[in-house]
Amino acid sequence: MNIKLVVVGKLKEKYFAAAIAEYQKRLSRFCKVKMIEVRDEKAPESLSSAEMEQVQAKEGDRILAKVSEREYVFALAINGTERTSEAFAQQIKDLTTYGHSDLTFIIGGSLGLAPAVLKRADDQLSFGKFTLPHQLMRVVLCEQIYRAFMINSNSPYHK
Repeated sequence: MNIKLVVVGKLKEKYFAAAIAEYQKRLSRFCKVKMIEVRDEKAPESLSSAEMEQVQAKEGDRILAKVSEREYVFALAINGTERTSEAFAQQIKDLTTYGHSDLTFIIGGSLGLAPAVLKRADDQLSFGKFTLPHQLMRVVLCEQIYRAFMINSNSPYHK
């Protein structure tokens, strides 16, 4: 099984990088994990709606260039579906059971994901209505993917 995270922007904080590396190491017994960073667009604080759409579209093009047709894609979106950890684990188990061995998770930039990315996604996943820094969201996502594998292997980790 292959898990890919396509994320906008560079991870600068060493402590987030260390946490992600730890989860990637833990996940290595279950799957291959790959983190792909795409360049973010400069986005000053005061952008018009049209400028915001342009930024999203440019980042979206970079994201979509990293996604193949056969991948099952989760877009992280605030308006996506919230799940429990157990339901997420079951979904991953079901997907792999029915032939989806390449799962891709997309985390957009500070302005969110372009409509084209949301359209390409097979599912939209929400971690709630909170706004979290994108770097921290990477850590949270990696932990939840690891938790899902631990739940599916009947490990006590998730309790």
